[in-house]
Amino acid sequence: MVIKKFYSLLLVISITFAAYAQAPDGYYDSASGKSAAALKTALYEIIHNHTEISYAGLWTAFKTTDKRSDGKVWDIYSDVPDGTPKYSYTFGDNQCGNYSAEGDCYNREHSFPKSWFDDATPMYSDLFHIYPTDGYVNGKRSNYPYGEVSSSSYTYISSNGSKLGKCSFSGYTGTVFEPIDEYKGDLARTYFYMATCYEDTIAGWVSNSEAQPILAGNAYPAFKEWTINLLLKWSRQDSVSQKEIDRNNAIYSIQGNRNPYIDYPELAEYVWGNKTTEVFNLDGSSVDLNTSENVKVTKTDGGFLVQQSSGNSRSISVFDTTGRLVKRISTSSTTLFVSLSQKGNYIITVDDQNGRTSFKLLF
Repeated sequence: MVIKKFYSLLLVISITFAAYAQAPDGYYDSASGKSAAALKTALYEIIHNHTEISYAGLWTAFKTTDKRSDGKVWDIYSDVPDGTPKYSYTFGDNQCGNYSAEGDCYNREHSFPKSWFDDATPMYSDLFHIYPTDGYVNGKRSNYPYGEVSSSSYTYISSNGSKLGKCSFSGYTGTVFEPIDEYKGDLARTYFYMATCYEDTIAGWVSNSEAQPILAGNAYPAFKEWTINLLLKWSRQDSVSQKEIDRNNAIYSIQGNRNPYIDYPELAEYVWGNKTTEVFNLDGSSVDLNTSENVKVTKTDGGFLVQQSSGNSRSISVFDTTGRLVKRISTSSTTLFVSLSQKGNYIITVDDQNGRTSFKLLF
């Protein structure tokens, strides 16, 4: 599992930094105090009205939403994290067009296949689920759902390790496409967005001919149980990255809406996951973390208190939304107070032997 760098774990700081600070004050207020279906509906009411751009306009939008630091196209089907991809694309020059092999050109990938919603608008050109990707790999993915493929059953593998083959994730045995670990959380949060933003129409969508393996045919939960389990697994294991934060802000400037599961990734737990019997508390004053031991974080005067049920060693890091490390503490104490001197929102990450969990704290 590729573990994203520290700023891949989220939070907002309500001072004038980029990242989460781009959401207007009060943007999510109406979602606070709700859970499960009611929370999803509240989020739908917040995000479903947005500016629809043209399908042709996606080419221009990609230059803002999906540009790598070197100015090239950020193709999630060819990108090699911390490495060098076999090929890269220049905006405009390498648009598909025809292709015959991987590396020929890039096109517009509907991560939520457009055939599932019958090419209808505004889904057809919603930037949140459309990514620039290699045309050949996009064609191989076709309209297959995302899933996990065992190493012995794939029928195709791309240059960066994305695979097509028989699903090995419990609950489905059909053909699926598996992206690399670095982008599994991105795509999970994309699917959470689609089920939320289009709550009013998703019940009528058909995922494909294989007995609707993805969609449940209703507004809530919207997905089949195996799909919910897969998406929650991916969102937990692959935390929000700076790429997602920047993309969320860029799309917000174009469409006028946001992906709440990037701003507040814990929302997925309150809508579909292990907190559907609890209400979402917008200010994050008390958070029970999904780590290997029971960990509770409570906002207090001057900082926050971390309490754990065992004395296992863990590392706690605090970042602001520019990615600057504020402090890092390694401890095996069952109770720890972390002091903060400046008001704002912070990204808190807790690492233990089973991985990393992140959450937002408004101090």
